Amino acid sequence: MSADGLTVWLTGLPAAGKTTLGDAVAEALVANGHTVERLDGDVLRARISADLGFSAADREENVRRAGELAADTAGEGTIVVASLISPYAGGRARVRESHAARGLGFVEVFVDTPVGECRRRDPRGLYARADRHEVEHVTGVDDPYEPPITPEVHVHPGPETVRECTEAVIAAVDARLRP
Repeated sequence: MSADGLTVWLTGLPAAGKTTLGDAVAEALVANGHTVERLDGDVLRARISADLGFSAADREENVRRAGELAADTAGEGTIVVASLISPYAGGRARVRESHAARGLGFVEVFVDTPVGECRRRDPRGLYARADRHEVEHVTGVDDPYEPPITPEVHVHPGPETVRECTEAVIAAVDARLRP
């Protein structure tokens, strides 16, 4: 079990590989004896943020809610692995500040996958639907994504394997948990 709670916050474009990496990181942390909770943006959108749309204000509120849930859970000594697009730097900064105010660790992971690769993957058909003008406010298409400037971990799925990306995240978590 984790002595100290913290949040690993994976951010990137839709279909960047945040969920895949988050699942791999959570599995590795559990194998290392940590208590882990997974928060996935798609699941949160369907549950605690089902009332929100995709305006800038709604996106910020979604990130705020997820950040509060992550901090509350991390406060119990759990490592939270959260995978959310979280497109705006300000929202991510507020989540980080909320964790710091509670004495909790925060590891930001930028899952840096080029939009062309995200479009190729497109497991939910989101980019294709945006191209057909069936949906609006798609991050990376008609809504902005503000990449992190100084994340604790910066990974490039594709050139780097899921295993290599996972190892980079685990190393950052281990460094944060050391006294």
